[in-house]
Amino acid sequence: MPTRDTAWPNGTPCWVDLGAPDVPAAQAFYTAVLGWTYTGGQPEFGGYLTCQVGGRDAARLGPQQDTADPPRWTTYFAADDADAVAARITEAGGTVVFPPMDVGPMGRMAIALDPQGNPFGLWQGGLNTGVHVYGEPGALVWNEAAVADPAAAREFYGAVFGFTFEEVPGTGGYTTFATGERPMGGLGGLTGGAPAGWATCFSVASTDAALETVVAGGGAVTMPAMDTEFGRFAVVTDPWGAAFSVMQEPAAHS
Repeated sequence: MPTRDTAWPNGTPCWVDLGAPDVPAAQAFYTAVLGWTYTGGQPEFGGYLTCQVGGRDAARLGPQQDTADPPRWTTYFAADDADAVAARITEAGGTVVFPPMDVGPMGRMAIALDPQGNPFGLWQGGLNTGVHVYGEPGALVWNEAAVADPAAAREFYGAVFGFTFEEVPGTGGYTTFATGERPMGGLGGLTGGAPAGWATCFSVASTDAALETVVAGGGAVTMPAMDTEFGRFAVVTDPWGAAFSVMQEPAAHS
């Protein structure tokens, strides 16, 4: 099981969370699809639950804060200094919606919009350094953005996080991004079935089985399963309309 217990490098997608209209129902749905167990939920932490895989932190699930804002999975990028990164966001033409704030001893967070209006978060780790498991069924495996103007997005995120980009051949301009040698996620244009903005992809043992479970639980398939060089991939929504994707990596193929 790939694990990490220390802070993630600056700019790495390191955490995801969801505000759900019905937290108990969302727990049941994601347990069925991703096999999660949960800890937390205390009122002093806003009722937020930590979603776990094999006893290790994988995501967070809590009550929807704004009923006018559709439920969505939010991608958080690791920030060594959230205040400095927030300043770069503004300088690069983005908007800091919620300025950096301490979340008790857990860490420091902020929420921002890129110049095209796509939300994302910053996480400066404290006791919570980000996901503790990744690339394992039920855990985070990839984060990517689908945007109207990929070139402008690359300019913005390059200025904010220092990303370099590399085009993936045969994908119509889709690029990976990285601050070192290993790609950390992807960025491309809007395509049919893919949600706009930042999307969260979870690893699954079987994409086809996951899709059956999503539909049985009241969700929907918005991009049917397809085989790619990275694995078998599909995009779905939960019963409340929050989009996410699932990926069965090649090594898991039967």
